Amino acid sequence: MSTSLSTVAVATAVRPKSKPHFLASETPTLKDPSLTLSLRSKQTPAIFSITSKRPSLSPVRSARSSPEPDYESVPRSIKSRLAAGDTLYGLFLLSASPTLAEIAGFAGYDYVVIDMEHGPGGVYDALSCLRALDAARTPAVIRLPEPSAAWAKKALDLGPQGLMFPMVDSPAAAAHAVACCRFPPRGVRGSAHPVVRASAYGLDDGYLARCEEELLVMCQVESADAAPEIEAIANVDGVDVVQMGPLDLSASMGYLWDPGNKKVRQVLREMERKVLAIRKRQTAGGDAVGGAYLGGFAMPNDPPQELKARGYHMVSGAVDVGMFRQAAVEDVRRFWLAEAEIGEEGHEDEKPKDESYWSE
Repeated sequence: MSTSLSTVAVATAVRPKSKPHFLASETPTLKDPSLTLSLRSKQTPAIFSITSKRPSLSPVRSARSSPEPDYESVPRSIKSRLAAGDTLYGLFLLSASPTLAEIAGFAGYDYVVIDMEHGPGGVYDALSCLRALDAARTPAVIRLPEPSAAWAKKALDLGPQGLMFPMVDSPAAAAHAVACCRFPPRGVRGSAHPVVRASAYGLDDGYLARCEEELLVMCQVESADAAPEIEAIANVDGVDVVQMGPLDLSASMGYLWDPGNKKVRQVLREMERKVLAIRKRQTAGGDAVGGAYLGGFAMPNDPPQELKARGYHMVSGAVDVGMFRQAAVEDVRRFWLAEAEIGEEGHEDEKPKDESYWSE
């Protein structure tokens, strides 16, 4: 499950019982003076590369650490990257739009959270977004509407790399979240693995052997009641990430939409310190697990760079809807501010230096 469906499909294709007719033995290439079209199959999904003599759009490069991302390679799982000491930067997808999910993946986010708690999308919308993220080789986490076995079962059957459980206020609630992700006798997850997407619809024979170990279980701690229980929650076996929730925390403390309030910040910092101390202590003691990782949301008063500096392992920096809102408002503002300049001498021959429209 920490391996995306595209990874599973690759693993399945490597060992076919009989060679399917759609797995080509060669890589065909079609060329003409203005176009190159390359197709590749066999052990990787199809790769399409189109080069034109006169492209209409300038190329936009991802901000990944590598200047030339290798889209053919299978992405490393969230769990393996966290174990390697990486700090991961993610996006919350509130819109349930597979197009925005795909753009986010190609842009270079380390993971994308498909938000079913506050977003309008349901299970089928989440499925479309998962497919888009698989196409962009980007790991997906699903945030559930509520911490229930029924919702967890539906989400797990889709095949995300992780689940985020909201409103986990006690170690008992954290233990319940873990149980929702495990099959009996260790848990309460219902079984339909021979036919669900998570197991490549039954084609992945190794699914049951690894799915529980590879899944990232994230518990969101976001209330005043949960604050004194933070250490016990982080110590629950099977909890991989403790996710801070500053907005709901501020609301539960009587400061609705004021996560920058001094009292809220004090509680949040103390919870952060305790989670990081547990991980440091267990890792130093040679514990193979090493304690829960720390995840969080960036706020206007607490930007993502600050979270990284304080030791967060997973940082969610933005929400897709918020990013579009900001870009749309700025676009309208620029248009009406520029109206006063229209008609000035020489204006028609000038273009903004860095703000030309995408179609130019």
